[in-house]
Amino acid sequence: MSVVEDEKVPRPGRGVIWRFLVAGLIMFLCAAGATATAALLQVKEVADILEEESIDLPETAVNALDDVEAGEPQTILVLGSDRRWIDIQQGNPSRSDTIILLRLDPDRGATAVLSIPRDLKVEIPTKNGVVVDKINAAYSLGGPGLTVKTLKQLLGIEINHVININFGGFRDAVDRLGCVYVDVDRRYFNDNNPPRGSDTDYATIDIKPGYQKLCGQDALDYVRYRHFDTDLVRAARQQEFLRHAKDQVGVSKLLNDREELLRIFARNTQTDIRGTQAILRLLKLGYESAQNPVQEVHFRGEIGETYVEATPEQIQETVREFLEGRATKGGRGDVQKPAGESRRSTRPRRSSSSKRRESRTYPGTHEERTVAEDQAIQVAVELSKLKGGGKALLPVYYPTLIADGSSYVSEMDTPRAYRIKDSGGHRYKAYRLVVRAPGLGQYYGIQGTTWKAPPILDNPSETRRIRGRTYELFYDGDRLRLVAWRTRHAAYWVTNTLLQTLSEKQMLGIAQSLRRVGT
Repeated sequence: MSVVEDEKVPRPGRGVIWRFLVAGLIMFLCAAGATATAALLQVKEVADILEEESIDLPETAVNALDDVEAGEPQTILVLGSDRRWIDIQQGNPSRSDTIILLRLDPDRGATAVLSIPRDLKVEIPTKNGVVVDKINAAYSLGGPGLTVKTLKQLLGIEINHVININFGGFRDAVDRLGCVYVDVDRRYFNDNNPPRGSDTDYATIDIKPGYQKLCGQDALDYVRYRHFDTDLVRAARQQEFLRHAKDQVGVSKLLNDREELLRIFARNTQTDIRGTQAILRLLKLGYESAQNPVQEVHFRGEIGETYVEATPEQIQETVREFLEGRATKGGRGDVQKPAGESRRSTRPRRSSSSKRRESRTYPGTHEERTVAEDQAIQVAVELSKLKGGGKALLPVYYPTLIADGSSYVSEMDTPRAYRIKDSGGHRYKAYRLVVRAPGLGQYYGIQGTTWKAPPILDNPSETRRIRGRTYELFYDGDRLRLVAWRTRHAAYWVTNTLLQTLSEKQMLGIAQSLRRVGT
């Protein structure tokens, strides 16, 4: 394949300065930890602010935790909800909205993060006997303490600390840190007012697809959304947000604003972590662990009509990977089938026309040029109408291959042509093509922008020269998360679904099939 002038790749820059956060925690928690770690002399300040601002964790939760020697690996349970603190003080029931386990173990060379599906079917050991319900019901029945007991019984692991966070603090911290650039996979919309919205009590949300900056309430709405996907998709969305936040928030920003960030954290947190010595031990461990890569462990289970259910074997394998700090292979939504069970039923069916046009080089894809080209032409027209975004041209590229069982989305401002600002206020043109993949809540995307160095393209896992283009590959464990390439005028990338359901060959095939409108 010949390379047109616009496809010549510019010389890559030196990248961005080293960043760290206590990986895997809700972003403002990360900020608090990393700040204190970078300035150990301020640990007393941290302790004083926590003592002054935060609410004590219930004694039942403290008593359920396991002691650990200084310097030993620690497991932290992070609970998140939008419950008001007045509800906590008055004992009003509420279910936990987010359940994340974080494993700090420098000796393993990785920090492990495990999101627990809130619809996971469990046995909850209450005072009145065992209750079979979703894991998030443990919070309403017995608060953080019963959640700890239920998880310890289910997973067979020790839990050393609890951090119970109100999502209002998440919103405030995102704004304080200057917001986060996020690669939004599709249109998220609900206004509860027919005909534009559904007649429901679901939370309102209006976020368009494409790479963009999300602030306060929009960021909160985005990470909490779950109306038309699954619990596993929602957990994946939260971890993707955390990935972007971790990569974009620098040490200097944390240090310069540490006191206010700590106060935001403390005002919206219940935790057993108290006192200078306890905080110092934990933050030293967090500092050592944060220098290691974050390994995302996928919770194995099968999604039913009411529950997410997991077999003892699936739980055992999940726990093993978590304790070893080993990233789960395959997509985030992959289910481990029992021995001897065929996996063929999980593959999407192809139409007869798709079979005839199937790509032999890239299994799992087939040719489908017309719809993609039509959308690309539509985007090109809309881009020509945009005012602002600089004088640079944004040539529109579209893929001639599509993943089997997928279709282009063409409603609700999709495809999208728009402008995006960098942190310095400079405007760039951008577009997004959205493709609905097999599986509830699964979308992959094709992005282009005249912003040639967006944060999402910092630090690729590797670069690879294929047929005249140099591709930047970004992996999550063994899964190819993103494929990017740059020209003199713009940057382009293909993003996998939130559950990373597309294989490496599918991702590379789609990326290599990108063609410029008009050629």
